[in-house]
Amino acid sequence: MASLAVCGESLALCSGKHLIAIHITQDREPFLFDCSEAEQKPKENDNKSEDGASEEKGSDRILAFAFSQSGSLLALTDDNKRLVLFRTEPSWECVSTRWVVRRCTSLHFTSTEDQVLVADKSGDVYSFSVSEPQKPGELKLGHLSMLLAMVVSPDDKYVITADRDEKIRVSILRSPHNIQAFCLGHCEFVSCLSIPLAHPHWLLSGSGDGTVKLWEYESGRRLQSCDLEDPRPTQSPDTDTDQRCAVCRIAVSPDGHHVAVLRERARSVQMFRLENVPEARLTPAEGLTLPHCAWDLTFDPRGRLWVLLQSQESPVLLYSHTRACWELCAEDLALGRALEVLQSRWETVRDPGVVESRFQHLYKVTFDNMASYLQRKQERIEKRPGQLPQSNGAGKRAKRTGRVGPAGQATS
Repeated sequence: MASLAVCGESLALCSGKHLIAIHITQDREPFLFDCSEAEQKPKENDNKSEDGASEEKGSDRILAFAFSQSGSLLALTDDNKRLVLFRTEPSWECVSTRWVVRRCTSLHFTSTEDQVLVADKSGDVYSFSVSEPQKPGELKLGHLSMLLAMVVSPDDKYVITADRDEKIRVSILRSPHNIQAFCLGHCEFVSCLSIPLAHPHWLLSGSGDGTVKLWEYESGRRLQSCDLEDPRPTQSPDTDTDQRCAVCRIAVSPDGHHVAVLRERARSVQMFRLENVPEARLTPAEGLTLPHCAWDLTFDPRGRLWVLLQSQESPVLLYSHTRACWELCAEDLALGRALEVLQSRWETVRDPGVVESRFQHLYKVTFDNMASYLQRKQERIEKRPGQLPQSNGAGKRAKRTGRVGPAGQATS
């Protein structure tokens, strides 16, 4: 699954094992990074877990990446358990390569840009120093379930983590063993989180249950829940109607007025207005219909919406909000630079190993044991025609005495 981010004057895209960074305001050569050519783990520790057991080598696929708030730093992590830190100014360069304990699912810089927090599939969050780029990570907190998303409050006071078991946990960053609140209400795994910079006390969450919820996270109070429409077209007889579409991305504009929500396998973007009068609420707005399924989306510092598509002809679209609606920007110079790079390197952008859904295996599976039991019982009855049913007590007495009277009753 390809991912997109815009910060400052850079647009970065990760797909498969490649990172592509494009300068969208000047004609510069794009920065390319291939994880398969990155620094390798020392042989004495290679393929060994903490308990000494061997582990399968990864494919160098990038699992998560993030810009720092200023855009001067970027970090990524791959399935070979590397954490790679880059400096983006004045030019792109790799600062360090470190190793994490487990494969990671999300990462986030603090606002002061002195730490990068990494959440992994075992439920742990580690902190890695930015000023000491060779220093190993420090364990900060842990869940009992796989972590899927993580954000840090703009004042660096809280770290907010979401897991497969529908929990959103608000912890104090300086002492993460102190839990400030839980935000509970989703019925499936929580797949994405976002804090609007213009409303730093609110939290938006998306889930496999097809809802977006608005929270006042410091108290754990839910302000609103919005059920999303199914983005798929009308089902054909050959389509698997049981497939569910999780929310895979929530993006908020820098001014905090607009929220874009993307679901898996969607050819549309659902838009909301985030309002604060008379109370906090999400108001549905006119959505965007896309020519192809989207991989990801993000807002740039100017409040324009970038959408990454699964199409070589138009791999990225740019929308601007004017006259109370979203309009497609077709002649923008920044868009032209991005299109030129992505079209010419489509084989790098197109990830042949990508799976259709990265969330499908996370849904709950229920079992109806009673129906199976009743079916087996009926089959046993049908195999013994002519036999009258008897109570368990009568059967036990008959077996104990060895004498059976009329109607299967034990005799004394």
